[in-house]
Amino acid sequence: MIFTRRYLNGALIAGAFAGILAMAAPLVPAWASTAVPFSAEAFKAAQASGSPILVEIHADWCPTCKAQNPILDKLTSAEKFKDLKVFRVDFDAMKPVVKEFGAQMQSTLIVFKGSAEQGRSVGDTREASIAALLDKSL
Repeated sequence: MIFTRRYLNGALIAGAFAGILAMAAPLVPAWASTAVPFSAEAFKAAQASGSPILVEIHADWCPTCKAQNPILDKLTSAEKFKDLKVFRVDFDAMKPVVKEFGAQMQSTLIVFKGSAEQGRSVGDTREASIAALLDKSL
C-alpha cells in the first residue's frame, strides 16, 4: 500500500510538472537564440548580411563550456540579441576551423559585427562580462 501511494504521488508530481512545462513553453521568447553547428557558408552569409555573430569554440566534455551554456542561453534569449547568429565550433572535430579563428582552447567566445571581430574571451563564466562581450556585436 505504501509503495502504491508513493508511486501514485510520484506519478501525480511528474504529471503536474509536465503540465507546468507545457504551460511555460509559450513564455520562451520566439527570438531565443540557439547555437547551430558552424558551417563556413552560413558564417560567411551572416557576415555578409552585417549580422551580429557569436562563435562558440565548444567541447561537450569541457566543464567551463558547460558552465557557459546556461549563461549564453539566458543572455541570447534577451530581445536585444534577437538577431544574434550563434555558431558552435566543435573543438575536437573541427580543428582546422578552431585554428582559423586563432583559438587556443575550448570555451573561447568570439563576437563579430558583420565581418569585423569585435572581441573575444576565453574561459569566462561571469554573466556580466559575457553580456558585455555580446554587446560588442550589436
